Amino acid sequence: MMKKLYYILFVFCSITTLFAQKKVSVKQANSLFESRSYVKAAEAYEQLPQTKQNLQNLGDCYYYNFQMNNAVRAYGQLFFTFKDSVKKEVFFRYANALKGTKDFEKGDALMTEYIGYEQSTTKFMKNVTRNIPNSFKLQMMSKNKTNGDFGISFYGDKVVFASVRNGVENAYGWNDRPYLDLFSAFVNTEGQLVKVEPFSDVINTKKHESNATFSADLKTMYFNRTGEKQIKVGEEKVAMVKIYKAELVNGKWANVTMVPFSSDTYCVQHPFLTKDGKKLYFSSDMPGTLGSFDIYVVDVNDDGTYSQPRNLGETINTNQREQFPFITADGTLYFASDGHQGNGNLDVFMSLKISDAEFDKPRNLGSTINSEMDDFNFILDEIKDQGYFASNRTGDDNLYTFIREDNKLQYLVEGEVRDMKSMQLLPGSTVKLYDEAGNLLEEVVVGKDGTFTFNIEPNKKYKIMAFKDFYIPAEATFDTSQKGKVYIDLQMKVESYYDAEDIINKQPDGSVLIELENIYFDLNKWDIKPQAAQVLNVLLGILKKYPYMEIEIGAHTDSRASDMYNLRLSNKRAAAALDYLVQNGIDRKRLRAIGYGETKLLIICPNNDCTSAEHSINRRCTFMILK
Repeated sequence: MMKKLYYILFVFCSITTLFAQKKVSVKQANSLFESRSYVKAAEAYEQLPQTKQNLQNLGDCYYYNFQMNNAVRAYGQLFFTFKDSVKKEVFFRYANALKGTKDFEKGDALMTEYIGYEQSTTKFMKNVTRNIPNSFKLQMMSKNKTNGDFGISFYGDKVVFASVRNGVENAYGWNDRPYLDLFSAFVNTEGQLVKVEPFSDVINTKKHESNATFSADLKTMYFNRTGEKQIKVGEEKVAMVKIYKAELVNGKWANVTMVPFSSDTYCVQHPFLTKDGKKLYFSSDMPGTLGSFDIYVVDVNDDGTYSQPRNLGETINTNQREQFPFITADGTLYFASDGHQGNGNLDVFMSLKISDAEFDKPRNLGSTINSEMDDFNFILDEIKDQGYFASNRTGDDNLYTFIREDNKLQYLVEGEVRDMKSMQLLPGSTVKLYDEAGNLLEEVVVGKDGTFTFNIEPNKKYKIMAFKDFYIPAEATFDTSQKGKVYIDLQMKVESYYDAEDIINKQPDGSVLIELENIYFDLNKWDIKPQAAQVLNVLLGILKKYPYMEIEIGAHTDSRASDMYNLRLSNKRAAAALDYLVQNGIDRKRLRAIGYGETKLLIICPNNDCTSAEHSINRRCTFMILK
């Protein structure tokens, strides 16, 4: 997508800085980067030493211009060399760049590090695509994939959109492409844009114009334009995106004025006027946002004035980007976000209206419309079940028309996973759905809201289990009626092992140990003596009580004898304890035996001059819970 129109600061700049490739300096490259001239900045950084900052800026240059393969290359070198000191926000960009190349495994691993709990894009998107009420059939609206079309809106029996299709100069430093103008067009029966006409010079200027929205009588238009006034960013001057209002007078657009909540110090963008003309929604990075861009709304008063902007709050807005709001007649909000969990980069979400000031939890529209790249600018004619949206999934911004269809009637079970003691939500938990015969039907890793949703069928019996490392799995069974119960709500409460058992304790380093009496072995021996068997029988009881628990048996020696001898001896002792448990009915797959030898002494004596008591403390077995 043209990141120039909706990314980070959404900053526009005009810059004609040139540099000789043979004499590029870090200062020149940084100046280009700071002024958002990302194409030239990338060319400069490619010639410079691969320092931490150079690699990060190079990756950002490609990322902001959605050149994901190049971004992955630069970020990959950055993380290979400097990962321990890379800022957390770069993890987010690298993860999305990887997802943009469909490397979901690596992308999810990085995103897990960023957000602090497990994420599985493939499982998540499979789940939401099954459960969302609608699916979408798509058709690209232009045979030319390089026009940079986006920002579409309804305009009577026409549409209006932004494009670089009439540009003659590569004047814009962000991506070395022409400035944007607004165009109107008809959509033919094949879903193609036809009779494309630019707006007059009153609207289209030498700046960027985009994202128009119209009153019901088509006599008032709000749209985006970069401001006239420029402010310094680094060594260059840049202009912010603002919302302007125009009026149709005698069939021509006139009286173009900037709305008062626009600013020279932050951006307001992607306006949407409700059908009754009383509310104007938009996206902004103004002070008070929760993240990069948030969605706001103002009241449009009868006298033409506006209320103060109101942030839609944490249900809708995240610490990342929320943009391109669109409201249907029934008040449903559609918007784009890369902060809510999705397929990677911007996805389209919907949120039902609860009240005039509140929306329900957003739902991802699923993989029939959302790709691994940016998908945004969703608008819908809910009567015809048709609409349009924009995506850069082919490498450039393009407009698509869609037909919305109903999914097969879905019967749902929905719930959340919480800690039984603290009642805190548990992101990263795995929830599995089984049929009556115990066959696994589906599983999902819950996101930050701790919730899960599964499709179910009428007149069936099901079991749901919730799993979390170091927790006792929770289980619930239910059945659906003959007619089908459309919605079932379950709260899965899981109890941690260390809350359930006194002999299980969480250590300061986060590991969880089963603390038993020490197991004693004869000198140079590893056979299980009666005393050791008594201790292992306690462990046996724990493992039988919690059949999903997996443990590591660690055997340690004192520091007498050689390192290699002690390592071999400890491995044999750990294996002997494991074999005892297997012989008494524990599945070998739940156990791992490791001999540490003398590598983890509790007491280190100078010159190895330990007392017998100190040597006995070092000789021990530990039992660590793995999951």
